Amino acid sequence: MIAMRQVLPISKDLTADDVARLRAVLGKLSRRLRQTKTSASLTPTQLAVLFAVVRAGSIGAGELAAREGMNPTMLSRAIGNLADAGLVRRETDPADRRSALVVPTAAGRKLHDRARSERNDVLARALGAASDQDREAIAAALPALEELAERL
Repeated sequence: MIAMRQVLPISKDLTADDVARLRAVLGKLSRRLRQTKTSASLTPTQLAVLFAVVRAGSIGAGELAAREGMNPTMLSRAIGNLADAGLVRRETDPADRRSALVVPTAAGRKLHDRARSERNDVLARALGAASDQDREAIAAALPALEELAERL
């Protein structure tokens, strides 16, 4: 006998299957957009850390771990690799000399900007090949997706 998987409604408009489809498509988009020539030498974790540091300008390791949902050991390793590559540097926190801040270097900002541009170009080309109706639906969904991202 084949077991039928029960589809539980998340709301009147979304089922568990809808949620699974959304998670799968977001994961696929994320993986495809991560694959840039510029960032090929970095792991996905290193790239996420570099992007977060560039966005912040300078940030403490504890705050960075919390923002990125990373354990301190993994984060420390990623920061060390980025520092060895000359993409970030550690500086003493002027507000608390016992703590360190992670700061992007000019090379780190440049790599971030190139990788970001490549990702935007890849996405823009894919959107350009989509139908007008699909582009309008994606644009209309952006506010709800942004809100969803904030809730996570």
